[in-house]
Amino acid sequence: MSLMMISEVGGQSPQGYDGMLALVGDALRQVPGFIMHMSHPVAAGWRIVEVWNSEEEAPRFFAAHIARNLPDGIRPKLSFQPLHSLLKP
Repeated sequence: MSLMMISEVGGQSPQGYDGMLALVGDALRQVPGFIMHMSHPVAAGWRIVEVWNSEEEAPRFFAAHIARNLPDGIRPKLSFQPLHSLLKP
């Protein structure tokens, strides 16, 4: 079942997000199970939404690539939601 991961990143700036995406974007595009990534600013910082093929893949990627590269003071709040449907082209 597909999974949506929402990451609320308080205190994140557009520049901080862009820097992190530049650092991990290629790995994200190539990791098995990744479907899509999108983001936007919110009042408290930044929101990132990703869709993955399964519940195991998103947390594994986060631990291996994101968590170890986070700047001091930036700690995303993650939530996961199994998707009822996902329509692809």
